[in-house]
Amino acid sequence: MHQRGMAKNPKQAFQVHRSSLSAWQIEERTAGLKTADLKSAQKHERGKQQSASVQAGNSTQDHLEQALTYFERIKDYIPLKKNEVLQKHLTTVESIALQRGLSPEGLDVLLNVALSGHLADTVNTRILKCLIPASVIAESSVVSAVSRLCVGKCSSSTQLLFLRWLIAMFDFIDHKEKLHALYGFFFCSLQDEKLCPYVCHLLYLLTRRESVSIGFSLLFLFFQGMQPHLQALLSLYKLFCPELVSITLPAKMKTYFKNSESLWKAAINTIRRRNQGTSPTSQQLILGTGHPQSRKRKWNTQLILPACSTDTKNPTRSKEINHADILSHSESFPVEQLHTFSQLLQNIHRLEFPSQMGSVLRNSLLLHYINCVKDESIYLRLYYWMGQTLQEECTWYKLDNQQYEEEFKDFLDIVYKTECFLQKGFSSCEEFLYKSLPLWDGFCCRSQILRLVSWIPLSSFSEMKPHLCEPLAQLFFTSSLYFKCSVLESLKELLQNWLNWHVIQLDMESDPKISPLNTTLSGLVNSVAELIHFVGWIATVALRLENNATFLLYFILDFYETVCDVYLKYNLPLLVMPPPGVFYSALLSMDAVSLNQLCYIMYRYRTNLVAAKENELIKKTILQFKFSSQTYQEYNQYIMAMVGCLWTSSAFQKDIHPQGIRLDPEVLKKTKVQEVRNSFNIVHHPALMGYAILFLQQVRVHLTGLQGLKLFIESSINRVSQVSQTKSGNAQV
Repeated sequence: MHQRGMAKNPKQAFQVHRSSLSAWQIEERTAGLKTADLKSAQKHERGKQQSASVQAGNSTQDHLEQALTYFERIKDYIPLKKNEVLQKHLTTVESIALQRGLSPEGLDVLLNVALSGHLADTVNTRILKCLIPASVIAESSVVSAVSRLCVGKCSSSTQLLFLRWLIAMFDFIDHKEKLHALYGFFFCSLQDEKLCPYVCHLLYLLTRRESVSIGFSLLFLFFQGMQPHLQALLSLYKLFCPELVSITLPAKMKTYFKNSESLWKAAINTIRRRNQGTSPTSQQLILGTGHPQSRKRKWNTQLILPACSTDTKNPTRSKEINHADILSHSESFPVEQLHTFSQLLQNIHRLEFPSQMGSVLRNSLLLHYINCVKDESIYLRLYYWMGQTLQEECTWYKLDNQQYEEEFKDFLDIVYKTECFLQKGFSSCEEFLYKSLPLWDGFCCRSQILRLVSWIPLSSFSEMKPHLCEPLAQLFFTSSLYFKCSVLESLKELLQNWLNWHVIQLDMESDPKISPLNTTLSGLVNSVAELIHFVGWIATVALRLENNATFLLYFILDFYETVCDVYLKYNLPLLVMPPPGVFYSALLSMDAVSLNQLCYIMYRYRTNLVAAKENELIKKTILQFKFSSQTYQEYNQYIMAMVGCLWTSSAFQKDIHPQGIRLDPEVLKKTKVQEVRNSFNIVHHPALMGYAILFLQQVRVHLTGLQGLKLFIESSINRVSQVSQTKSGNAQV
């Protein structure tokens, strides 16, 4: 019974397993069929959607072609009122242009009809406002449009709007040689009072060195007062031909021109983001690789330009052009053909820069050119463009710009890197900082703004103080510890940049044509001294506010590591001692790093002072600049306090500094501290407690890592070894 039962169970189990397997296979096949059907359905749906999209695109293109054909056939005046056909085609052009832009052919048709005088001003205004290029604008279209201005059929408001459009779209024009030939025509338009600001802006973009002689003598006929737009043009003329400009122009930069692109800005940004990276042709027009397009045309540091400004209709001929062909004629060399450093060297005398100078910021070859040639006209264009851009795009100036904060940060980073490359601060950035810091919250673009502060050009500190120091101090005192440290780091870099410029000037004094610094030595000394005093003041207050934070003290002492070596390292006759609030905070610090920094700083002060004294004795003449006796006196007071504290254990009794740590014996008794005199000597100092414990553990101690303390002891304490005395000498300050 049992054996039969056992034989029966495996059979039943097999049948159950087989039936289960069959059910699973059937279910899987069914699921597979369902999945295949679902994928097929999804594919079919995508196909339908793509087909519908293509059909919609074709339909939109048909509507646009119909509208363009309608506008192209207009030969007489057509009123807008009760004209449904005109309104329909106008709406079609507006919607399509704002969505994806217009082709060069479409722009040509609409430009001609808008300036023909056949439509009402309201229609012309709507057409000009929707002239958004999808790629480029043909130069022939612009020349044709300008020729229609000569006929005088369009109103002055339409002419003004056209000039604004031309300025805003200037970099989209594929070529500009024929446009340069119209310089005289635009120049004669300066006599129109309403058009004059925009004509000046356009001439500013078109002006070359050879353009100055065309109509400069006529410019004074229209020059009334110091209008900013005329001043801009005169500034450029004066750089090209200084002998023709006898009037004195203001040295400070200002906003020369009004913003001309606000009407088209949003649409251009939308189309650029939509078309970004989709067209292989457009990618070939980009000068430079590896950087994404920016949202704003003038931030595009890669510069969208035609791939070749020679014969673009004959690609075979373009490929055959080599360096020998380029050097065989004297034509200007366009920047879009510049790809190697050897090309730069071969064509440096005839390089043609773009009209909008923002295109050079990421191109190292063009930056090399700017640094080498020292063409002031290039700097003038760059300063104007940068100042205009900074003012318009600052995220805390306009609420609309806040959504673009990250892109504004990227732009500021590019500007900072350019300043580092050129080793020169931009005056336009300086003016932007002076205007923006009073409105800055200390948080938006913090690292970018503080890095730009470090490249502020050297100028009179009295001019700098109300615009930079006062607003920065207000933020400094009311912000976090990290912000305070960031400001100190930025001011340290500013000091180093000023000192480096001074060293460069000393090296170039033999060449009278080169003057990197427009300041006297006394002016430099005063400005540097005022900056050091300012940092000392805010550092003293910050230490009180932050309870002598070690992190903050490190940045303060790091600043004074530069200050203590100004005489020997940078050859500037100046030494400024740290304020007592900084000195005594470091001397009584609980941190060994801070104490070591202070010892090294005082060692370098001594080295600089001894060198200055020896130099004064060797020359045996009255120097124009020499350290005052007060500097030596203050140094000696600090040294006595340090030696009395660390070595002789008499700091609380013999410190003679007015703001020192000397205390009356009665006060010391009230502290009830045992052996209070020894509390801060080298054995018992809280900052060196770790080394004291190590001494007890190892019987002897090596001041590992405390090189500053070692140098201070060897140079400033009498009881040293004979070897140390031989090395340091017997010079006493």
